[in-house]
Amino acid sequence: MSIAKFTKVSEAQYAEAMGDRERMPLSEIPLPRRATAGSAGYDFVSPTEVTIPAGGSVLIPTGIRAEMEPGWVLMLFPRSSLGFKHALRLSNTVGVIDSDYAFAKNEGHIMVKLRNPLDEPVVISRGERFCQGVFLPYGTAEEDEAFAARTGGMGSTGK
Repeated sequence: MSIAKFTKVSEAQYAEAMGDRERMPLSEIPLPRRATAGSAGYDFVSPTEVTIPAGGSVLIPTGIRAEMEPGWVLMLFPRSSLGFKHALRLSNTVGVIDSDYAFAKNEGHIMVKLRNPLDEPVVISRGERFCQGVFLPYGTAEEDEAFAARTGGMGSTGK
């Protein structure tokens, strides 16, 4: 059952998010994909080489957005190998990409902030698979009264 579609953000959004970092051209960034037929996670690649300093964190703009059916969420996790080998984790523990995020002011640009708890830096190479996204259905409570439309981007639903 297909419930979502990955696309790329605009060149302008990608350039703004990346700043002056050396990066993969947006046209060369592969859409997230599963490694095997039994894989739950869609792998995202890093469009730039990043060094995550010891005890520090780095934000990686992916150039990707996800349009999905209502009632679904995309959950982001670090790839297992990065957690096992380097103890890397997402700064917010799990990334939650809501179904209406694709239409935010930032075009739903999926950005991943990785934290390095180790005493030595960790390098993620340009083109390396570094995080994975899993689509999950979700329900709402009977008394739910959330009817507002999203206007902002990442972190915009906080009060």
